[in-house]
Amino acid sequence: MGNGFQFIDIIFFAMIAAFLVLRLRSVLGRRDGHESGNHDPFRQQEPGPPGDENVVHLPDRAGNGADDQPLDAASADPADVLASGVAQVRMADPTFEPDEFLGGARVAFEMVINAYASGDTVTLKNLLSPEVFAGFDKAIRDREQAGEVLEDTLVGIRIADLVEAYMDGTVSNITVKFISEQVNVTRDENGDVVDGNPNLVIDVTDFWTFARDSRSPDPNWTLVATSSPD
Repeated sequence: MGNGFQFIDIIFFAMIAAFLVLRLRSVLGRRDGHESGNHDPFRQQEPGPPGDENVVHLPDRAGNGADDQPLDAASADPADVLASGVAQVRMADPTFEPDEFLGGARVAFEMVINAYASGDTVTLKNLLSPEVFAGFDKAIRDREQAGEVLEDTLVGIRIADLVEAYMDGTVSNITVKFISEQVNVTRDENGDVVDGNPNLVIDVTDFWTFARDSRSPDPNWTLVATSSPD
């Protein structure tokens, strides 16, 4: 992707992601997001009861430093604040192009979701910060110990928009709002559904923050925070 996400790396990982998608994709029906039983692997959740192996605890923006820089005063026009943030990022890295970045972010979103569902920690480690990876890795190990299988099918990404951009020292931070359609199902070792519904498509909203040191020769961005609206 030029100086956003490298095309060579993206093509390589996209091949992995495509294989996973073919295995996971089987979709029926639709839901409006209000039914119970939905398992959102990227949502910061309250601790569940003992033995609840489906809860994924990931660091949200307040927990890993990604929100150290407030977007701006509450009275500011969000569009102006975003434009100002993008301008700051481009000053630090003149090669930054928002459209190219969003193209790479879409690919990364699909890769992360599919890698998490399949337990592909190698792919995840290449895309996530150590803090975020630790949350995913623990959830995968807990799931495997419980003998459970997660079927997290990404039907499609409807919207991917830049919503925040700022510099934290030399580190560029970009937050993207994703609205996607997914089918999330957890099955036990016998193949029985213990969470979710294989016949329902869920509308999911996620906010992912990517970061990159503008002075680093490495052009790749890293996922440093994930969150979902309550």
